[in-house]
Amino acid sequence: MSHDAGDLSRDPTPDPAEENAFFPSPYSLSTYTSPKTNFDGVKHKGAYTGGKWKVLMIAAGERYVLVENGKMFSTGNHPVEMLLPLHHLMEAGFDVDVATVEGYPAKLEMWAMPREDEAVMSTYEALKPQLKQPRRLSEVIAHGLGEDSDYLAVFVPGGHGAVVGLPTSTAVGRTLDWALANDRFIITLCHGPAALLAASLGKDESPFKGYSVCVFPDALDEGPNLEIGYLPGRLPWLVADLLSEQGLEIVNDDMTGRTHRDRGLLTGDSPLASHALGLLAAETLVEAVRSAG
Repeated sequence: MSHDAGDLSRDPTPDPAEENAFFPSPYSLSTYTSPKTNFDGVKHKGAYTGGKWKVLMIAAGERYVLVENGKMFSTGNHPVEMLLPLHHLMEAGFDVDVATVEGYPAKLEMWAMPREDEAVMSTYEALKPQLKQPRRLSEVIAHGLGEDSDYLAVFVPGGHGAVVGLPTSTAVGRTLDWALANDRFIITLCHGPAALLAASLGKDESPFKGYSVCVFPDALDEGPNLEIGYLPGRLPWLVADLLSEQGLEIVNDDMTGRTHRDRGLLTGDSPLASHALGLLAAETLVEAVRSAG
């Protein structure tokens, strides 16, 4: 006999790989995940053929988020938020390099992988070797950044894994400083903007003070995500709250798939924004290359 979503458990599912760690509940996964995305094609296929410019992705290298009640949320980068924007950029002609803070394999929320979505799955297969053996971010800084760097943009995908390590990483801060100083683009969505907090390390104020951004709504992490068992407990801090404290303007308070651009910073509110952010990012980078001649 079939069951509808209302019959599914709202209790977070234990992750047997770690003590007191949990995946989202079956009910929350039925609400938040789908075998396909809203992808309906690219608009800039093969637009860039120069072969120089690349995108540097800083992926999550840690899977577990310790929440206030002592439980751990088994997370990582959301695969749609990572792979769908990259699909647009790669189809436009930009290569991608993958890095994590420590050089450990990138962590993905495989329970959110849309396995019937050809755009996402083909991009995953293309990047899988790099996701398993990414570069160490400090080595990228030492050998790959500078005024003549081939990186046109830095991309930080979302998923709750982005709140662990990235906001307190001096290497992430240095990478963001480089991007700002060299007029390169920064692309991020959902919980990925937590990485922007790293830019304030050792400074009196954030260089992003006065910027406006989309970010995952704190109200969902404080309310519905607990009620439906997506999270096993309250997060120790909230992304939009801390960004606001650093002087950034949060332009959304809900999750609608909204994207936003402020100067060289391109943001989206959630997995629902992945396709639109990919379109915006490809359009922006292609136009930047064309304008530069």
